[in-house]
Amino acid sequence: MNIALFIFLVLLDQITKYYALNFLSKVGSIPIIDNIFNLTYVENRGAAFGMLQNQKWFFVLVAIVVVSFIVYHLKTNKNISRLYQVSLILILAGAIGNVIDRIRLNFVVDFFDFIVWPVFNVADICVVIGGILLSYIILFDKEHE
Repeated sequence: MNIALFIFLVLLDQITKYYALNFLSKVGSIPIIDNIFNLTYVENRGAAFGMLQNQKWFFVLVAIVVVSFIVYHLKTNKNISRLYQVSLILILAGAIGNVIDRIRLNFVVDFFDFIVWPVFNVADICVVIGGILLSYIILFDKEHE
């Protein structure tokens, strides 16, 4: 289940970015819900909120460290809860999805635009949801202890 979820999420991320890069980049932005949500093509060369612009190899290195830790942790800890596994798989898939872009394109393709928030992508959603789940597990899941 973990490998299938991981592959599905990375493929979903890369397929949506493919369409953004090849179709949305030509029009720039498409309003979906007026003044609330657009599909907007953005080439992000930084991190969250555009911080640390043009630090490609720093982000690749950080991703490699995070990915290595998560893979090691999943391989060596077989008795962790399903929710804990899913949280780590989400973070892993998001990290890999954005690293693929950084290595292949020298930027990350973003396209979900809620106007009042920086533009983001499927990989970002995975990392955020995975991080929220992991935080919940660490703070409140007694089974995790």
